[in-house]
Amino acid sequence: CRIGLRVRPICSRIRNITVSIVERNQRAVMLQGAASSLLGLLWLVAASAEPLGPLAAPMQRYKVPSSNVSALVQAVDGTAPILALNAEVPRNPASTMKLITTFVALDTLGPTHTWPTAFYALGPIKNGVLDGDLLIKGHGDPYLVEENVWKMLGELRGTGLRHITGNLIIDDSYFSPPPIDPGDFDGERYRLYNVAPNALMVNFKAVTFFFAPGADNASVTIRTVPALPNLTITNQLRLTKGRCRGVLASFDMTVPDPSAADEVVFSGTYQASCGERALPRTMLQPAAYVYGMFRQTWAQWGGTIDGSVKRGVMPAGSKPLYVWHSPPLAEVIRPLNKWSNNIMADALLYALAGTLFEPPLSLANGASVVQSYLGQHAIPREGFVMENGSGLSRVSRISARTMQGTLQLAYRSRFMPEYLASLSLVGLDGTFRRRFRHRPETGSMHLKSGHLDGVAAAAGYVLARSGKTYIVVFFLNGVTAAGDGLINALLQWTYQQ
Repeated sequence: CRIGLRVRPICSRIRNITVSIVERNQRAVMLQGAASSLLGLLWLVAASAEPLGPLAAPMQRYKVPSSNVSALVQAVDGTAPILALNAEVPRNPASTMKLITTFVALDTLGPTHTWPTAFYALGPIKNGVLDGDLLIKGHGDPYLVEENVWKMLGELRGTGLRHITGNLIIDDSYFSPPPIDPGDFDGERYRLYNVAPNALMVNFKAVTFFFAPGADNASVTIRTVPALPNLTITNQLRLTKGRCRGVLASFDMTVPDPSAADEVVFSGTYQASCGERALPRTMLQPAAYVYGMFRQTWAQWGGTIDGSVKRGVMPAGSKPLYVWHSPPLAEVIRPLNKWSNNIMADALLYALAGTLFEPPLSLANGASVVQSYLGQHAIPREGFVMENGSGLSRVSRISARTMQGTLQLAYRSRFMPEYLASLSLVGLDGTFRRRFRHRPETGSMHLKSGHLDGVAAAAGYVLARSGKTYIVVFFLNGVTAAGDGLINALLQWTYQQ
């Protein structure tokens, strides 16, 4: 264009055409970018509307409708989830409800909280002999297991008491438990998970029956742990040959008087090839169980008692002869959460009730305290229903959002180490000990499981391979055959984040 005046008009037109082409290309690029952004936005909207993510394939394979599932994954320091499905829908959480109970108890009562069990001499003591009754008042100790009973009575014996001429009086008036039959939930009244809470619960009211071929190779022996003197066992079992089919596969267990549950009859056959097998069950009423355990253990310490057992109430103004204190709450919640102990969880809810209400305490009192706690910490409560502390319920409901909010609050709390230490370590212990064993995920997840007929659930924390920690919540209500597969898929996906 610099070669002469005659060609400058032509160069000018060429420049204008070139500029026009460039501008058109720029506009096209801008439109293309806008279209891409719009498509990206539409994808995000679609993803947030139905974020099945890692659950899509297993849900399709197992024919699980998304309406039956709630799932939420969010970083512990995040403000929004990276995956959320039906997060606001209240669902039955099964035993993951224990995560709510244990954290509210830990934060409200403190990790050093203990439960007292008090002994009162209702008569004079002279030369180690109590001329009268011995009363035990319970306050809901959730971990008064056999070894602690042994220590407790050893310390009672250390006061100098040796012989009791009267009865053992049980004061369990601190609780006002609901009037339910243990078999109401699923008809399995002698299963340990159905034991109703009591203010003086010893050893979870558990009896383990051990069966084995007799030394004569013709009979079947039955022993129990603990060996309760007031439990009658009628053995009608016949020893037979053949393949072992397991406990209760070839014989029946019947209880002639279910209201007392102080006698059990075993009838049928037992295969010699089974060797020794164990059958854990619950027997006796709470007061009768305490008496049986007391009589057996008291004798080990050289103590004796003449009378039987009665229920009563501590006389006003009485001073205790001796007071036993349970292990601290921080220790109690470890076996509770890792092994999903229903009785212990309910005991915690009663303990929470005692922070605002006067005894006799109810589970409804405790649930009211939890509701108030969630409200005080701005955790969503829409649709939240808490029938008990354990989650062994058909009516309890919680949303994934409420669970996530509680878990996030727990992670930021001063007692976070104690809380996390109570959860099952995947692949190592507790109810998740068999998942992801000998895999990269082993030990990287602190979780609580939940299972009922029609319910599969899991919630807790996942330390991803990136080093970031996520909260994971999963609830499936309905057909639950696919529950474990869906939970595993969600956990593996979260670990990869």
